[in-house]
Amino acid sequence: MMRWLGLVSAVLAAGGPEPVRLRPGAYEVEVRLDLPHLDEAGARKIVRLCLAGLPAQGFPVLSDNTPFAHCPATGLRQEGEAVHFAIQCEGRNAGQGSAIYRLAPEGFEGRIALRLGGKNMTLTELQTGRWRGECAPGDRPLP
Repeated sequence: MMRWLGLVSAVLAAGGPEPVRLRPGAYEVEVRLDLPHLDEAGARKIVRLCLAGLPAQGFPVLSDNTPFAHCPATGLRQEGEAVHFAIQCEGRNAGQGSAIYRLAPEGFEGRIALRLGGKNMTLTELQTGRWRGECAPGDRPLP
């Protein structure tokens, strides 16, 4: 009984589940942009990223022609396999977003809800990444 209580105390003192670490290397990421009320109208593409692990600023918005490509992520936090962060663009009527990702050692799935500033429109970018090996010169590096 004392041994079991010691184990429970150690788990509680650790502060939650151990964070999942991404394997460093190249990830092939399928990107899909879902637009409200438009079935199958969203753009799809494949992007190769070179990751050293979880990107320090969170995962970027990868869809083409969105104003969010260069907006900074804030409040990055990881709890076990879950990663959460916010995106806040600068300026008047700026866009904003919130992201949640689920990590595995050799893959991830993410959902970024993006609200366009000054408009009543929300887009959702879905990302599914799979580890593909060592990084190649054409892969987009992320810190």
